[in-house]
Amino acid sequence: MSTESSSASIITWSRDEDGVVVVTLDDPTQEVNTVHTGFVHELGALVEHLQAEREGLAGVVITSAKSTFVAGGDLNEIVTLGLADAARFTRHLNNLKATLRTLETLGVPVVAAINGSALGGGLELALAAHHRIVVDSPRVQLGLPEVGLGLLPASGGIVRTVRMLGAQRALDEVLLSGRRFRPTQARDLGLVDELVDDVADLLPRAKAWIAEHPDATQPWDVKGFRFPGGTQASGALASGLPFLASTLRAKTGGAPAPAQRAILAAAVEGVQVDIDAAGLIETRYFIEIATAPISKNLINLTFFDMQEIKGGASRPDGFPKSRVQKVGVVGAGMMGAGIAYAAARAGIDVVLMDTTLAGAEKGRAYSAKVEGRAVARGQRTQEAADQVVARITATDDVQDLAGVDFVIEAVFENAALKAEVFASVEQVVGAEAVLGSNTSTLPISSLAAGVARPQDFVGVHFFSPVDRMPLVEIIRGEATSDATLAKAFDLVLQLGKTPIVVNDSRGFFTSRVIIARLNEAVAMVGEGVPCPSIEQASLQAGYPAGALQLLDELTLTLPRAVREEAKAAAEAAGLDWLAHPSHAIFDRLIDEFGRVGRAGGGGFYDYDDQGKRTGFWPGLASSFPTLDTMPPLPDLVDRLLFAEVLEAWAAHVAGVIEAPSDANVGSLLGIGFPAWTGGVLRFLDQYDGGRAGFVARAEQLAARYGDRFLPPATLLETLERVERIA
Repeated sequence: MSTESSSASIITWSRDEDGVVVVTLDDPTQEVNTVHTGFVHELGALVEHLQAEREGLAGVVITSAKSTFVAGGDLNEIVTLGLADAARFTRHLNNLKATLRTLETLGVPVVAAINGSALGGGLELALAAHHRIVVDSPRVQLGLPEVGLGLLPASGGIVRTVRMLGAQRALDEVLLSGRRFRPTQARDLGLVDELVDDVADLLPRAKAWIAEHPDATQPWDVKGFRFPGGTQASGALASGLPFLASTLRAKTGGAPAPAQRAILAAAVEGVQVDIDAAGLIETRYFIEIATAPISKNLINLTFFDMQEIKGGASRPDGFPKSRVQKVGVVGAGMMGAGIAYAAARAGIDVVLMDTTLAGAEKGRAYSAKVEGRAVARGQRTQEAADQVVARITATDDVQDLAGVDFVIEAVFENAALKAEVFASVEQVVGAEAVLGSNTSTLPISSLAAGVARPQDFVGVHFFSPVDRMPLVEIIRGEATSDATLAKAFDLVLQLGKTPIVVNDSRGFFTSRVIIARLNEAVAMVGEGVPCPSIEQASLQAGYPAGALQLLDELTLTLPRAVREEAKAAAEAAGLDWLAHPSHAIFDRLIDEFGRVGRAGGGGFYDYDDQGKRTGFWPGLASSFPTLDTMPPLPDLVDRLLFAEVLEAWAAHVAGVIEAPSDANVGSLLGIGFPAWTGGVLRFLDQYDGGRAGFVARAEQLAARYGDRFLPPATLLETLERVERIA
């Protein structure tokens, strides 16, 4: 029974007869609790009150009335920070840290009763408690994922994790990875202390722990405390620090990574001083990166743009949300098998059809293989894995597609073959079934012309490997109805993937943009730029892999096939065709040397019998002699980036992709455009000097490497209108 109570808009508390104060977090203005300015103000007032009344306290329990504990910092506040806000936000963070230090040094035990996910600032609040109890639910996540937003934990997350786990473990397993942990994983690592099975068990267990540990204190407040793993001067950290630094360099490839570097510096510097001084160091590094462009780019791209897309900004209005019960996948090759698995994992029944039953069964076996690996890693029970595979029916009979809600064709990129597939499928499926094609380049409108219901035809371009790639590019043909587009959008979300919507065009959006980069890399080869320099430029730009390595994976014949189709279409329409300097290089490699990529035994790289890269093909050096004078590496970096940005701008102006958020997220998730830029269209404005700076640099590249870099008139016009894309 409560003996005294106080309430506020965000935080309420009650003091029970046993002397335990139960603090409940419940922000009425938000669906989840976040650590915003108002929250920090109320927390500070509460802790001041607790400090004044501590003589009569037995302990404090902090919990939440929402389904989550605390989601983290308020990104709406953080993304607007500029240099003018540095002093104010420094005071804000240091006040919060002082509040948390007061909380953990009250002289009474403090328990965090974590009923839901605690991420970022939410976990940092819990780390200031003496004991952390978590509900063992698969829906609960714990971690410090700030690095993924270009930030660092700034409410004591670095300071406390290095004191709990040691600097090397904290950096490697928590801070630099940004990993989100399930409750059991967090307990095993040492981020939390105890698990309970049900929310109802949290408060009783927390009070019991308080009764058992009346003198609880933080390890770092005990005289003689030593850092686990030592410091940079001695112990494991001393020998491990060079390895951490080199690992960080290897992971970033030399690309801009200010958050990772700031986290490493704050952690290492923080172990040399007391906890309060370490907190000041943490704050200073946070302010430095939070007021700079890269963190804003990452927040806008990975949070706000993603939120806009998943909120349905590109979904047609006026149509009820739909759910697919049964999907048909035609073609059980690599893509079809992956799509079938994604659907089965989402709880959808699947009919997987191929020309032979053996082929269909082989496609079904892919799901068993992927699920088997998950079972071996302890991520899935065998029973759950068997249920996934059981949802897939393998067949060679088109009649088995009767009753499906959505058909996804995933056969080879051949228009005649696809037309043949849909001619047979249409006769079997119901009139309400959506007809989808997983083409990556063939125009949807031309494919839809061969079916009786073109309004029900839509492109659903998945990316390989489907079980790991999160993006689906939905392509709207000329006849695709709003209702069909809405159904396709809903299916992609049902699959747990991210949909972007584009209008029909050869190569759509992602394919034409990535080919622009690959063409530029191949043009460099023809110019005599050493291949290692091209790959290094790719990594320093922030791409996940070298452009030539990626080309070998895709095969060199794919860009050439796309090019030939586009050339034929342009000529048929009476339009001029502009050759790219890379085209002749592709033709020589394929026709003269038989180099077609990894699948064909070798491309830019050589491979051993197991398909492992063994080095660059020696014939490149003799076929394309190296330049006497190397172009500056920044030029190589910008050529790759600018090629994609200019192509994306052309697609945007042509109406192929309308929403900048779709373009930015699509470029990140689909083709690996560097996240630090904020996305392929936001790059225009975040470039040094803004859009005018981008235009000036493009003109410089055009003067050095060709008119393809000249900024188009449509882009120059925006300088006069001061228009922003993001």
